[in-house]
Amino acid sequence: MAPSDSNLVAHARRELRLVGEDKDVIDGLCRVVQAFADMGHSGTSAHFATQYLDKLLRYQPLSELTDNPDEWIDRHAEGMTPTPMWQSVRNSEAFSTDGGKTYTLLSERETAGDMATTPLHYSKVLPQVGEREQS
Repeated sequence: MAPSDSNLVAHARRELRLVGEDKDVIDGLCRVVQAFADMGHSGTSAHFATQYLDKLLRYQPLSELTDNPDEWIDRHAEGMTPTPMWQSVRNSEAFSTDGGKTYTLLSERETAGDMATTPLHYSKVLPQVGEREQS
């Protein structure tokens, strides 16, 4: 334990050493853990913050995907696919053939075995600009 390590950092350092992690990796991860500790979370707020942090570090969205065109990249227009295909900028494993109204997840396609049995998800429909102004 370094003299300035918090209990959380000391725990992280010890656990990382036990799994044989490299010193540079340990030091880098402990800086991240220290930054988290410096935020001063209570037990409840730490629980929610770690859930958010876990998803963010995995490039996962914190809320439902929507049909907002700004959330979808047209891979066909970029010449990457022979047929219309959009990819979510918020969840890189989400692909759509209808501009983001519905989508499939690559991980589910692998589990299902083929496109015919892959679950289809429906994006959250956002109100059009005119509809939002009337609300």
